[in-house]
Amino acid sequence: MTDEGGRTGAVMAAIRRKLAARILAPGEKLPSIRRFAATMQVSPSTVVEAYDRLAAEGLIHARPGSGFFVSGVVSPLAPAEAETRRDRAIDPLWVSRQSLDAGPETLKPGCGWLPPGWMPDAAIRRAVRGLARSGDGILTDYGATRGAPGLRRLLVRRLAAEGIEASADQVLLTASGTQGVDLIARFLLRPGDTVLVDDPCYFNFQALLRAHGVRIVGIPYTPTGPDLARFAAALAEHRPRLYVTNSALHNPTGATLSPQAAHRILTLAAAHDLAIIEDDIFADLEPDPSARLAALDGLNRVIRIGSFSKTLSASIRCGFIVARPDWIEALVDLQVATSFGGPSPIAAELIAATLTDGSYRKHLEAVRRRLSRARRETAARLGALGITPWIMPRGGFTLWCRLPDGRDAAMVARAGLRENLVLAPGNVFSVSQSAADFMRFNVAQMVDPRVYEALGRALDGAEPEVGIPFASAS
Repeated sequence: MTDEGGRTGAVMAAIRRKLAARILAPGEKLPSIRRFAATMQVSPSTVVEAYDRLAAEGLIHARPGSGFFVSGVVSPLAPAEAETRRDRAIDPLWVSRQSLDAGPETLKPGCGWLPPGWMPDAAIRRAVRGLARSGDGILTDYGATRGAPGLRRLLVRRLAAEGIEASADQVLLTASGTQGVDLIARFLLRPGDTVLVDDPCYFNFQALLRAHGVRIVGIPYTPTGPDLARFAAALAEHRPRLYVTNSALHNPTGATLSPQAAHRILTLAAAHDLAIIEDDIFADLEPDPSARLAALDGLNRVIRIGSFSKTLSASIRCGFIVARPDWIEALVDLQVATSFGGPSPIAAELIAATLTDGSYRKHLEAVRRRLSRARRETAARLGALGITPWIMPRGGFTLWCRLPDGRDAAMVARAGLRENLVLAPGNVFSVSQSAADFMRFNVAQMVDPRVYEALGRALDGAEPEVGIPFASAS
């Protein structure tokens, strides 16, 4: 590119930034060519070329004798641009995109799902063959507004086994668990509201909530749940509308909510009129059930969400929301308005068929045993690299670990990319950015010995840096 071409690109980039940040609004007049040339320290002809190119793209338009104006349609404000851009290596959307777009040769200990070989392929194939013989309506028609009745009735029976009484009309199937959170946020929140999350928490909670323009307040997480004193203080100070959490096998720490903490959370929530989203996506990976907010609350102010991507298939997308009847009614309308119905009837029928296949229980038992072995082996092999788990979880596939010598996890993640290694650095999960020397590892994705070789090189390639310590496990 010539120097002149580079200057033209710089002028165009400066205007695009102003458009994306809403500094220039639709219909607003751009600076005159001479004034902007002086501001950018370029020639007027450079600004003329930049304006002409932007006009060709439809971002601005000329009015003869008046100048250039912002067009009515402005580039959407992306979640990653809604606040001051952070280092892309510790951006939640960066981690998601690196994991999802990775090729088959990439090692992914930072991703949040089981490898394909761990999933019940045989049962899914049987379900697909059965569905191919079903009536034409399943393959071609829209589904019911609440989703497939058969799968909803099955979920009601599964909830009853946890002590949660609900009718099929209190279950809304969604396109995914993430869509469930999005619908609830649309229903309960307005821009500027405050939402409590755990610190650390699942990074996509943060990305999604930021897209809704709410204020996020993190509560330090302990091995038995959120720090209750800080939780109570945040309720009194910030008057939040919503708390979003995992109760069982917390992501990323792997911790389990204690019954005492669950009771205290619900008492405080009732006193402060706080709604709670309980994401229970890892429930089937628990060796035995632990305390659940939805069961203790009776679905009064707690909303249960979940999906089947962690134990059945991430490709057959389907989630669910379980809540009190009046909230479900409103959520049904929102889902119809935003996506004209719930998940594909094909996805719902495939999941129902696979869940009721006699092999699913055995599949879960085998996965739990396999994960138990992988946790022990991974912790030992990470220990040889000086990486230590915060706690040893009861189940699941995540290990929340501290790196050696104050290594900065974001720098290790950047070095890991050069090794074809996708990692999940701690501050991706931390609202307060207080987990600089922590990292989440997926033990199911660490069976390959090449992971540890590449991780060792990534550690060596990252400069030691004193991190801010995460909350003590004591």
